[in-house]
Amino acid sequence: MGYLDNAIVTVDAILTKKGRELLARGDGSFKISQFALADDEIDYTLYNPQHPSGSVYYGEAIENMPLLEAFPDENQIMKYKLTTLPRGTSKLPVLDLGFSSIRLKQGASLAITPQTLNYLGATTTYEAGGYTATIADVRVLNSFSGVGINSEEAVKLNSSTTIGTNVSKTVIGTSINITATTVNTLFGSRTTLQTTVTVIGRDSGARLTIPVTITKTN
Repeated sequence: MGYLDNAIVTVDAILTKKGRELLARGDGSFKISQFALADDEIDYTLYNPQHPSGSVYYGEAIENMPLLEAFPDENQIMKYKLTTLPRGTSKLPVLDLGFSSIRLKQGASLAITPQTLNYLGATTTYEAGGYTATIADVRVLNSFSGVGINSEEAVKLNSSTTIGTNVSKTVIGTSINITATTVNTLFGSRTTLQTTVTVIGRDSGARLTIPVTITKTN
């Protein structure tokens, strides 16, 4: 990680690990169709409406903060994406997955159906654009797929496979189906495997990460 000099306008764009994986396939899988903006490095508590020099300087400390250099781990960067919410929104939308954590035995399956709270004037709603789900280590699962969204992007992500390495996988859907691995060699001398799943509302930008534990049974 490094810092960029914020004295000039700089655009530093690099591929995430997933992007590099798709580019390396050379089969047309890599195609940029969307982009997102985030403000992970900004500390808004530095905004000072009591600055003695007046309102022009209220945000001086924020404007002079160093910017993070781009790096490829999608699980560590862009956690706080910028989003546009309806005018008059008084509460930030949050996700409810129905679980604070997931614990599965080998070969067991589970369907996650996220709901968004405090969005579009409703107490609870399902987002029309669906949800993006990312498992941090896809090896711990036999299958990981999204259902309910049939866009070209969703179909490509949901049908993608990995080569058994320690990489993340992202899918899109209104519901996310997971099945725990049945492979014993991953456990070694351990009785459990641990990772995380991160779910993001594609319309609201609401984000939630929960732990996932797979328990050895064989």
